[in-house]
Amino acid sequence: MFENFSKSITKTSGADIVTLKGGEGPPLLLMHGNPFTHVTWHKIAPRLAKHFTLVLTDLRGYGDSSKPPGGDDHSGYSFRSMAQDQVEVMQSLGFDKFYAAGHDRGARVLHRMCLDHEDKVLRAGFIDMLPQHYLLNNVTRQWGTFSWHWFFMTQAFPTPETMMGADPEFFIRRKLSKTDQGVSFFDPAALAEYIRCIKNPEVIHAMCEDYRATFGVDLTMDTEDYEAGKRVTAPSLILWGKKGGVGRNHDAAEVWSHYATKILQTATVPSGHYLQEECPDETYEVLQEFFSRKI
Repeated sequence: MFENFSKSITKTSGADIVTLKGGEGPPLLLMHGNPFTHVTWHKIAPRLAKHFTLVLTDLRGYGDSSKPPGGDDHSGYSFRSMAQDQVEVMQSLGFDKFYAAGHDRGARVLHRMCLDHEDKVLRAGFIDMLPQHYLLNNVTRQWGTFSWHWFFMTQAFPTPETMMGADPEFFIRRKLSKTDQGVSFFDPAALAEYIRCIKNPEVIHAMCEDYRATFGVDLTMDTEDYEAGKRVTAPSLILWGKKGGVGRNHDAAEVWSHYATKILQTATVPSGHYLQEECPDETYEVLQEFFSRKI
């Protein structure tokens, strides 16, 4: 899937991160969501690599990256910890400043990165994500029903781990089937890779720790920053799937206007939540145009 990319393990101060690099041009970091790995970008990465030096990673706890302890407060899987990993990956490759885009959980890592390392991120692309500070302070029956896994995976160990581990392939197929299409638009090889990873009990535990951190330390950090008036200052793209939960249940542009001060572009593609897998052509075009435009 990534024929012209080099693959390595980057040792950060907190984890060992699977890292792929390929292409030429300005550096662009792409970060995946749950329950994926860097493989989620396989339909668009070869094309983006014609314009950018592309860096793809597995977030800590996901894929074949290491699974450090979460700690009593789960902060080992906070978005702050994950963002620090990604900044160190880019520094190890010689990139002190870079473009970055993230989908789902990867977009949450990017949000924290923009707040903690605002001098590093030159432009930010947030894909089908609304800030958890907004979501967790505005819980609705509609959102809670659609995003049921948030409330399930944040339960105390070992309840979700045991239930997910009893049939991990069923769980991931059920979670990915957010529309009537089910998993039909996923490449079989990519889907097989996601299933391989979630069959690892350590991956399941890390995913749950990710959600536990979101409801605790992440929300605390976000609340403190929001009340202090801290916002994303990097030129930003807000991109979402028109048929997904973000598109159907929220006014994404309005929500993000309270969290980012320089939104250069908002855009949709005719997909559900998994834009880069369901509508790769449209997603590629938006990302390529945004990160290539002159400001």
